[in-house]
Amino acid sequence: MITLISSLLVFLLVVMLHEFGHFSIAKLSGIKVNEFSIGMGPKIYQKQKGETFYSLRALPVGGYVAMEGEEENSHDPRAFNNVSIVKRMAVVLAGAFMNFVLAFIAFTLIFSIVGYGSSEIEKVISNSPADKAGIQSGDLIIKINENKVKDIYDINSIISKNQKEEMDFQINREGNILNVKIKPEYSVENQMYLIGITSKLDHSILKSISLGANRTLEMSKLILKSIKMMFSDSFKMEYLSGPVGVVQLIGSESSKGFLNFLQILGLISVNLGVFNLLPIPALDGGKFLFLLIEAFRGKPIDEKIEQGLSLIGISFLFSLMIYVTIFNDIGRLFNKW
Repeated sequence: MITLISSLLVFLLVVMLHEFGHFSIAKLSGIKVNEFSIGMGPKIYQKQKGETFYSLRALPVGGYVAMEGEEENSHDPRAFNNVSIVKRMAVVLAGAFMNFVLAFIAFTLIFSIVGYGSSEIEKVISNSPADKAGIQSGDLIIKINENKVKDIYDINSIISKNQKEEMDFQINREGNILNVKIKPEYSVENQMYLIGITSKLDHSILKSISLGANRTLEMSKLILKSIKMMFSDSFKMEYLSGPVGVVQLIGSESSKGFLNFLQILGLISVNLGVFNLLPIPALDGGKFLFLLIEAFRGKPIDEKIEQGLSLIGISFLFSLMIYVTIFNDIGRLFNKW
């Protein structure tokens, strides 16, 4: 039951915010919106307000914003095909933008609730590199190799870049400035180089906002890196998960508590945002690419060519989803049995 409820909630939030992005910018741009729908398939509920129908449909696997002149050319001056190319680009990109906003909110909430590691040391692990160098609880790390540090994330980032190299740490101990050398050691358990400290947790709304933005950016870069790996020899199709696998992941993480729910919500929202910006016909990135070509050519791509390419894009994505669902998601379920 937790899996079902949490999955529906995640998909509802991610899809609703994505479509609301398209909808809100279309309305602000003066484009006629015929329908705003959450879900696909048969209508469960529909209400008209002004010129727009607002619908809730049976299958919570997507949603859409039906704009006049989006699929076929219209003579209506407020149709999508008749407004400026800048407005159309803004509408197309707004969905992914809202996914990044949702991820940013989720990650910011996590840092606001949990706190974040400061540069003040709370505990020094016995016999660790920091302990051997004489680091004490309450010490404040100011610099590492002349690089200023503000929190534990800066500290870990510098250590990760230098790894096993000996580094110069500048410490503030009760107002006295000390300089010590520390050589990190590799932790098999954590699979990274560490010096053996835990940091004091601080709470700051502004800092949480900054860290939330950084986490969203870092996750976006990581997803792009993963997509790039799909074209390398080391990539295997079994690494991918389809709808069934995603639902299982949401249920598994959500059962661990609200913070894990926020984490998976942010992760899926970033994934959807990045994926939708890929230049594949039928995705927002593909539509944006068509608009860029139109801007350079001074005229739109032939409607039949665009529809044909979009059909190829949809077929490719649908085939990939079916393959991953059958051979990866369902295959994993049978292996567990």
